Amino acid sequence: MTGAAQYAGWMRTAMWRKAIVAGVAGWVVSAGCGAFAADKAAADKAAADKAAAAQVSAAAEGQPAEKLDLQMYSRIRDEGLNHSHVMEYAGALFDDIGPRLTGSPAMARANAWTMAQLTAMGCANAHLESWGDFGMAWTQLGAGLEMVTPTPAVLLAQATPWSPALKETASAAVVAVPALETEADFVDWKGKLAGKVVLYGKSGAGDPTVDPDKVPLMVHDDAAKLREYAQYPLDGDMSGQAVLTPDMDTWRTIFNGMAFQEQVAKFFAQEGALAVLEPSGSGGVLHDDTNSSMGWFVYRPQDKQAIPEEVIADEAWSRMSRLLKHKVPVTVNLHIDTQFGGDHEQGYDTIAEIPGTDPKLKDEVVMVGGHLDSWIAGTGATDNGAGAITAMEAMRILTALGVKPRRTIRIGLWSGEEEGVFGSTGYVERHFATFHYSNDPKDANVPLFVQSMTAPPTMKAEAAKLDAYFNMDNGTGKLLGIYAEGNEGIAPIFAQWMAPLKDLGMTTVSERRTGSTDHVPFQMAGLPGFQFIQDPRDYDSRTHHTSLDTYDHLSEPDLKQAAVIEAIFLYNAAMRDEMLPRANVPFGKGSVETPVKGMYPDAVK
Repeated sequence: MTGAAQYAGWMRTAMWRKAIVAGVAGWVVSAGCGAFAADKAAADKAAADKAAAAQVSAAAEGQPAEKLDLQMYSRIRDEGLNHSHVMEYAGALFDDIGPRLTGSPAMARANAWTMAQLTAMGCANAHLESWGDFGMAWTQLGAGLEMVTPTPAVLLAQATPWSPALKETASAAVVAVPALETEADFVDWKGKLAGKVVLYGKSGAGDPTVDPDKVPLMVHDDAAKLREYAQYPLDGDMSGQAVLTPDMDTWRTIFNGMAFQEQVAKFFAQEGALAVLEPSGSGGVLHDDTNSSMGWFVYRPQDKQAIPEEVIADEAWSRMSRLLKHKVPVTVNLHIDTQFGGDHEQGYDTIAEIPGTDPKLKDEVVMVGGHLDSWIAGTGATDNGAGAITAMEAMRILTALGVKPRRTIRIGLWSGEEEGVFGSTGYVERHFATFHYSNDPKDANVPLFVQSMTAPPTMKAEAAKLDAYFNMDNGTGKLLGIYAEGNEGIAPIFAQWMAPLKDLGMTTVSERRTGSTDHVPFQMAGLPGFQFIQDPRDYDSRTHHTSLDTYDHLSEPDLKQAAVIEAIFLYNAAMRDEMLPRANVPFGKGSVETPVKGMYPDAVK
């Protein structure tokens, strides 16, 4: 839609939100109360009065009023804030099972554990659904790095995902190799790498730098930032919402460069190098994912990495680099112990539900979820174990309260998100729509999740029954609002749902789109898929894909708040008379001749 239409839509939404807040003024339940008053009759009357006030206010604005069950709001708040299990789930998933790399034995444990927990809390039909062949199972058993000369030092290091193991602890000299851009660059290093450990400066990364000035690590979105989110950017810039570029030339450049690193790894191995050391890119912590590996597709048997590799602290990498530049020899002791499993492990999603009870609506489905898989540097607590356990806690709250929803409420805990949004995309394709990728030979190195499409999705019958999907995947921070994904019809509905939650900090509806996580395949199928606006805390500054992504960096109050809000959103959607409004299928105007430039909602211009 045009910028003018978006701005007008935001103004209508803002005015409507103000009216609803006025209509329920005075309705505040403190975190510890659990009921409106000791007198149940008075509480029932107060809830009815507030709901009636909201309806009157909505009618005055000419907007349809939502039927808010404020008694249920109160019960959900009490159960979620005063009887939460969310940190128990956190301890079991993060401290016991630990990091959950897709295809790994730990991922299999997590799938089995979540299925058992969902069954135990009273959900029905808990099961695992395969989304297909993923690739190799892999586990890091141990890793270490010590500088021996010119002086002893213990250095921070981990294996990169899907790195092969060293047969035994190696003691070797270090040689610094700058970024290799083409095969012609190999000539300078022939005959110089045998028995050496390569301190490698990967292409495009540059030498790591550490800011000596202390940078604030904790960030909170204030009122001004939320007002910014509430306004649609007239220049279309939603990079702050992690919407990826639709420009295929950009993706070809990036992933062709990563594919070349596979050739670099093979060259190092052929020359007899023992291992590669890669800088973390995050001062003081280890940032460890396939951006550090020698290729994106290292999890596939045909792209198996040819040489062992560790990602090491920037400070350690820079120290050795400086020594070598000054002609000071460096030797290290290196330990990389990893274990591979099957070459064609299946990827699974954990699915369970609370069955609907309305004869006319029970086949319609409201969904909640987050991705269960993680990287290996920490224990996957904030990315995205927090989203997974919050969704589980929302389901537990509803089952503990004996809720009998009109529509079915279903949870999806996805795997394969980190490698390409595989789990949720596989679920959408199995149940709701088939996507038509271009399969352009020029894109052989480009993952499907950013490839072009040639036609609108082919919809399946089940798609007509999907009411909405709600996702959380931005750390441990509390929920501050929700992105409406350009769906103007749904914004005033969400504003009404949120009005009684203002005291919990849930205040903002944004027409903006957001990307890079599991609601995107739903959006690309034209289905209502939504991501919550979260307080960022230290997610981007230090826990995302790093060794600090652990239980210790979770905020218990924020997770409780998020679970309460998710449970209320699920309840409201499941109990409405009508399904939530849908936006148009995001493929031009549905014309087969209008190509999608990328698999993200703002890819269509």
